[in-house]
Amino acid sequence: MKATMLVFFAAAALAAGAASAQSGAEVLKTKGCNNCHESDKKKVGPAYKDIAKKKGQEAALTAKLKEGKSHPKVAASDAELKAALEHIMAMK
Repeated sequence: MKATMLVFFAAAALAAGAASAQSGAEVLKTKGCNNCHESDKKKVGPAYKDIAKKKGQEAALTAKLKEGKSHPKVAASDAELKAALEHIMAMK
């Protein structure tokens, strides 16, 4: 009985996490990224397409966003940052 309940609660937690996951575009909007960036032209910051052209930079970009190095620190989870960067990198 206890094992069955544990499996049930684990499945419910996974389902809740999947349901609350945001798309990359939603993360960019909700975290305010679109205030400084646009998809295809420079605004305050570089265009998303220009960011995407810098191959092999996802780890460096994640660190920059988390630590606030040469970019304002972004209060986002690892999953949100991953979704946002995957969305940006798809804009090549």
